[in-house]
Amino acid sequence: MSTSVPVRLVLASQSPARRKLLQAAGIEPDVLVSGVDESQVVSERAEDLCLELARLKAQAVRDRLRPSRDERTLVLGCDSVLAFDGEILGKPDDAADATRRWQRMRGRSGVLHTGHSLIDVTYESRAEAVASTTVHFADISDEEIAAYVATGEPLAVAGAFTIDGLGGAFLTGIEGDPGTVVGLSLPLLRRLLAEVELSIVDLWTKVAPGGQEIEHLG
Repeated sequence: MSTSVPVRLVLASQSPARRKLLQAAGIEPDVLVSGVDESQVVSERAEDLCLELARLKAQAVRDRLRPSRDERTLVLGCDSVLAFDGEILGKPDDAADATRRWQRMRGRSGVLHTGHSLIDVTYESRAEAVASTTVHFADISDEEIAAYVATGEPLAVAGAFTIDGLGGAFLTGIEGDPGTVVGLSLPLLRRLLAEVELSIVDLWTKVAPGGQEIEHLG
């Protein structure tokens, strides 16, 4: 469960929220955007869709990397969708779509699914799973919906809401890991790392005493 060389985690996502979540947990990832066209993937099950998209993102970035003897390289792809009222909801098409969604979702609940695909580039292995969290939406007013949509935040995220931004005020609670709603479950990442015989502590970084220089542990 440990490694004698530094571990490099490459996040196959342009999501600032996912990167911030990792950084807050002591992990400083490199970021490479996959460029995957998400519209080409279709599935009737939210769990299958988010996992397939996560897999494609991770593989697209993995194909641009080469293993190094000086470090162990991992690629993590993630994708989130909201299962609500029998539909699979990714990012809204536009402001009108986000408004319609919130008019339907308020006072009700949905399940946010986040697929995780972890590729160990060095040893050519893979670990994958989906984390799911039930989200309860507040019964917010038309005026609150209009103000929230006008900020632009819901247009950039799956399900048209956040838990770690302005949208957090419009949720009444969740059942499950809040990181799943942000877009990356740290407990699930820990389990996936164990499947490739690593510990999450192998990815931790630390700030040197008296300075801002970051060095890798392990």
